[in-house]
Amino acid sequence: MVTEVRETGSLIGSDKVEGTAVYGAGDTKIGSIERVMIDKMSGKVSYAVLSFGGFLGIGDDHYPLPWQSLKYDTNLGGYRTGITETQLQGAPKYGNDNAWNWSDPARTRSVNDYYGIAM
Repeated sequence: MVTEVRETGSLIGSDKVEGTAVYGAGDTKIGSIERVMIDKMSGKVSYAVLSFGGFLGIGDDHYPLPWQSLKYDTNLGGYRTGITETQLQGAPKYGNDNAWNWSDPARTRSVNDYYGIAM
């Protein structure tokens, strides 16, 4: 695998993360990363927004996944999570960017609680 200028062994540009496949249980592709959400104060990635469903980007649902729930798998060339498609269907989601309030602590809590992430 050739490392591009926007990557090092442990760092990658956000534009390279967007569009990367996400694999659930059993190495099944469950979607791709649409964007990452970075905490302004700490500079750490808090969430990856998973795009799932729809057709050719139309009608996709968007699932905020806690960044800690994803691990990069070099063999798959994508991120791995233990979540199944069935679990994903019951997860907190939104249909478009205007339907999610990132500053609402109840939303943050619902996502973290759903995935069992302590904040």
